[in-house]
Amino acid sequence: MVHYQTRLDTTFAALSDVTRRGVLEQLGGSEASITDLAQRFHMTLTGMKKHVSILEQAGLVITEKVGRVRTCKLGLRRLEEEAAWIEQHRQLWSARFDALDEIVENLNRKEKANARSKRK
Repeated sequence: MVHYQTRLDTTFAALSDVTRRGVLEQLGGSEASITDLAQRFHMTLTGMKKHVSILEQAGLVITEKVGRVRTCKLGLRRLEEEAAWIEQHRQLWSARFDALDEIVENLNRKEKANARSKRK
């Protein structure tokens, strides 16, 4: 359970930043060097290295250094566990909202019935 939570925490932390999500979108199209990514996102090389490192720790990105160039590509890790967690919580909240809708509908019916009985 702890490993599962740690993995979710690492993944969601990596995905919580707009730049890192943008990097993943970019890498979905093609591999890119850290230099190319830094230029595309208008940031320093050091800043981009930190973002890529976080994505790499989460298993979302793989880097390979050839000579002086470090190339990034999407990692092999899928997000099935994360998707399952999200789906579980989506179902929970959906059930809660359905129950709330039912309560509101009952209250509305009672209110209309009370309004009709007062008019008579």
